[in-house]
Amino acid sequence: MNYVKFYPSLFLGAILLMGSCVSQKKYKDLQARASRLHNDSVSLYNQVLGLNGSLNKVQMENEMTSSKLQKSNQQLSSSNETIAQQQARLAELQQRIEQQRQASEALRKTIADAMVNFNAEQLTVTLKNGKVYVSMSEKLLFASGSAEVSQDGKSALSSLAKALNQNMDININVEGHTDSIPIVKKFQDNWALSVARSTEITRILVKDYFVNPTRIISSGRSEYLPIADNSTPEGRAKNRRTEIILEPKLDKIMELVDAQNSAGRN
Repeated sequence: MNYVKFYPSLFLGAILLMGSCVSQKKYKDLQARASRLHNDSVSLYNQVLGLNGSLNKVQMENEMTSSKLQKSNQQLSSSNETIAQQQARLAELQQRIEQQRQASEALRKTIADAMVNFNAEQLTVTLKNGKVYVSMSEKLLFASGSAEVSQDGKSALSSLAKALNQNMDININVEGHTDSIPIVKKFQDNWALSVARSTEITRILVKDYFVNPTRIISSGRSEYLPIADNSTPEGRAKNRRTEIILEPKLDKIMELVDAQNSAGRN
């Protein structure tokens, strides 16, 4: 680079030494040529400096791009790992749900077999939304307007309790229902009647047949969850019922759902 920069100066010096040996015109021509060469060398030198600056800038940009790319690859790798973990949890959740469905169906069959001595007008055993519904009619359990369980009702509860005590991982909800006709005797309203009936059935299951009380919820729904038309005697008879709702415990499934939701928020 220094050679390019100072060569015209040397050339100009040589011309000055030769000034006495050449004509004035040739001397001026050589002097002009030397000046052009000098200017060209300076211009070339400045271009090289500019190119070096551009090259350094490009190198810095490349380094920054490489760093960003490396960071993006790390994030992508982390994202892929997270997706794989979520997919594994989802597969496990689906497996648990299928196991729960099979357990619920097995429970329905067990309860149906235990209640085989009772006809469809007295009770039904159905599977709905992963829960087993044992629906007992008023005719089986109670006299009209009463919360005292009949002997036939106690016999049905005894058969049910045996199956419940052999299947401990089951939550039990005893739910009382009435028709839409207002109660006019012992109870203040249909709410009170539905709650009293469910409470009495719960008491018999716990005290007489030794079902663990921590497994049971007792509730009343009054007339507000009918399964038939209350405008007909047949419909009202269907609505006057007690449903014992059995649900296999969902602890493991809920743990997986919580883990899935937590991963989604992160």
